[in-house]
Amino acid sequence: MHGKSGRTQGSGDANAPRGTAEQARPAGDAAPHRYVVDLHEVDGTQLALVGGKGAHLGALSRIDGVRVPGGFCVTTEAFRRTVAQAPPVAARLDRLARVAPDDREALRTLSAEIRRTIEAIPLPDELTAAITGALGRHGEEAACAVRSSATAEDLPTASFAGQQDTYLNVVGTQAVLGHVSRCWASLFTERAVTYRRRNGIDDRAVHMAVVVQRMVVPRASGILFTADPVTGNRKVTTVDAGFGLGEALVSGLVNPDVFKVRGGEIVERTIAAKRRAVRALPGGGTQEVVLDAHEQRLPALTDEQVVRLAQLGRRIEAHFGRPQDIEWCVADEDFQIVQSRPITTLFPVPDAADQDNHLYVSVGHGQMMTDPMKSLGSSMWQLTALVPMQEAGGRLFVDVAARLASPAGRAGLLDAMGKADPLIRDALETVLDRGDVVPVLPDPAPARPPAGGAPAPIETDPAIVTGLIERSEASVAALERDIRTKSGPALFDFLLEAFEEHKRVLGDPLSMQVIMAGTEATWWLNDKLQEWLGEKNAADTLTLSAPDNITSRMGLSLLDVADAVRPHPEVVAYLRNIDDEDFLDGLAELPGGAGARDAIGAYLDRYGMRCAGEIDITRPRWRERPSTLVPVILDHVRNFEPGAAARHFAQGLHRAQAKERDVLARLRALPEGERKADETRRMIDRVRTFIGYREYPKYAIISRYFVYKQALLAEADRLVRAGVLPDREDAFHLTFQELHEAVRTHRVVPRLVEQRKEAFRAYHALTPPRVLTSDGEALTGAYRRDDVPDGALAGVPVSAGTIEGRARVVLDMADADLEPGDILVTAFTDPSWSPLFVGIAGLVTEVGGPMTHGAVIAREYGLPAVVGVESATRLIRDGRRIRVHGTDGYVELLP
Repeated sequence: MHGKSGRTQGSGDANAPRGTAEQARPAGDAAPHRYVVDLHEVDGTQLALVGGKGAHLGALSRIDGVRVPGGFCVTTEAFRRTVAQAPPVAARLDRLARVAPDDREALRTLSAEIRRTIEAIPLPDELTAAITGALGRHGEEAACAVRSSATAEDLPTASFAGQQDTYLNVVGTQAVLGHVSRCWASLFTERAVTYRRRNGIDDRAVHMAVVVQRMVVPRASGILFTADPVTGNRKVTTVDAGFGLGEALVSGLVNPDVFKVRGGEIVERTIAAKRRAVRALPGGGTQEVVLDAHEQRLPALTDEQVVRLAQLGRRIEAHFGRPQDIEWCVADEDFQIVQSRPITTLFPVPDAADQDNHLYVSVGHGQMMTDPMKSLGSSMWQLTALVPMQEAGGRLFVDVAARLASPAGRAGLLDAMGKADPLIRDALETVLDRGDVVPVLPDPAPARPPAGGAPAPIETDPAIVTGLIERSEASVAALERDIRTKSGPALFDFLLEAFEEHKRVLGDPLSMQVIMAGTEATWWLNDKLQEWLGEKNAADTLTLSAPDNITSRMGLSLLDVADAVRPHPEVVAYLRNIDDEDFLDGLAELPGGAGARDAIGAYLDRYGMRCAGEIDITRPRWRERPSTLVPVILDHVRNFEPGAAARHFAQGLHRAQAKERDVLARLRALPEGERKADETRRMIDRVRTFIGYREYPKYAIISRYFVYKQALLAEADRLVRAGVLPDREDAFHLTFQELHEAVRTHRVVPRLVEQRKEAFRAYHALTPPRVLTSDGEALTGAYRRDDVPDGALAGVPVSAGTIEGRARVVLDMADADLEPGDILVTAFTDPSWSPLFVGIAGLVTEVGGPMTHGAVIAREYGLPAVVGVESATRLIRDGRRIRVHGTDGYVELLP
């Protein structure tokens, strides 16, 4: 039988004879069809003709010092003429396009039918003649590797590694012809079809070429990564090596030797016991063999070969301009390269003028939104942020290297990061302990105190919060008034000025002082009451139903909306069956519908600028997509009684007041109890006065964002009417500056929007790291704790209490189907999720810290919560019973 592998290290003769492209002219056609082209004629621009693998091999063959096995490509033109235009295949492809993404059985069955149909199609005489002629030039009876090369393959954003088939050691013309058909058919393996769907690629738009290369039996073969595939470090080359053909490594038959090279030196090596190898058989095909005991423990490569191979990899990487996943083999001490593709799983590194000594912290982990942002979204956040930010992989990062280099700055930054997200602090400390990224500077001279002295302690006065909110609302009202008269390039000039006002309001020293006063009072209460009374996280209860919390009020207000819907069965039934965003218009025609419509409308007037992932201005707001709220309203109708909002707030206030009385009474019984009780009472007043305001600045930001967005969409509509953009939302894939230029010139760089869309789709497959070095190393941090039971999932305790219930894993708020007592498990929650909080018993998230929005609202509603639980949505199965320890910070998986 013939060897077969999705990725292979079969090798060939780099000095095979080179002929001209084979062309065959079918009878009656005026122009020749290019069915076969030699590899030496191919370059990296010919992906449409020879597929990704063929194009890369052609490009590799043009690099000085890189040897590539000789051969030829059966082009996509042959595939189109023979397969794609065959009526039975075309009909089945149309059926495949209509299969639902989650219908795995139909996808499996139809894919198998397409493969069988393709393999049964006879090759046209002119194609057979073209392949036979090419084989004659390269040695008709020589063993070959026959390799699939799809047009959607080895792309910068999707490698498709292992999705189509390769056959090794194929001997004879008839065998090669048969394996060409098999390669074509492998375009429709179930795994390949599934992968394309995941990457948004239409099966009908993909064509297959086939690479036929001369086979040489290698002594050793393997894979070379020019960046560490585990850590992402771009300065570390990883070499996996084994004896014989690489099929043994790819199939997992053996563990490879692993070498890591940095700076021309091997910095780490693991020599595996390689008990088996795959060898080529003389008559064709491959065979698994058992190596003798002595050979099993020998390294597959010498140190000198490893370093030489790493240098070769760097040359290839430089040619392609990005890290590469390279398949290699060695015969007669000569390395030959049989494939190179981009490593698509690496998280990109932000661009910087100098590429060394940067240390980036994720903005998304602090903002509770780790999804990728579209270009307009990330550029707008950068323009309105108070600190410089860099974009990479659709996410934003802040470079903290300079602050960490200063001992004084380092202590403050680590303390703040530790309070916000302990995993970020741990990741930063890991880098600092190594000393290989951030230079440690000497202690600076003592700084002079600021000219104005330290800011005076803030008075505990509710009027301060009221005044800040009134000033913010006046600023938003002025923005709404002034922007109405602006359009075209003048709008963008106005917005740049508005962004300065935006930052002034956001950075208002008094606003910052109020936020810190509430935060520091929380820390003080938790620290002192644990020290004095042995009670953990007492502030969680003391802050229940605190005033002026816009986010918790938003959640409770949707209960009031449910009260307006609940009495009217026809309204409830109507809402269960809506299928568009115009459903509010139809409500007025139903008994009780006018009141329900007014209640929903009033809610949208107050909170309609919010949405999931709201820091990305391109995300659809509730006002734009009100159907998002309907499932939550219906859950509230089903699960709550009238007046639930007022009762919920009153119950929280009662618990907070009872907790205050209890704490103060217990403190007075202690030595120096009156002093401790007085200090604690003042801090309780302080935290209850100021902690609710912490949620307001984000609300103000998003209110301004909605005004900006409406104005920018009006410009996008003008560009659509002028034929500059096909669709208004194409503007989301332009930066603010690019959109400004498009409005000014009525031109957009050709294919820019399409390229951004492709990149955005690819970014969804990337997991953003909490911390990223300028070498590309991604660090997630670790909990260094010994108080978590075996099998439990560690996290950050952010809202006290213990609750047991059914886990509901929800990744999209619109898909939530919650019952009383359920525990919400999700990747992250921003303020838009707060309407769900009133109906759940506990919360678990993958991202967050004690002062992120989800944690604040969990405490406000009295929900036991643990955040920062790595991979929670993957490790906790939907419907499983779990126990959330919100006081101690871990989650138990129950039987």
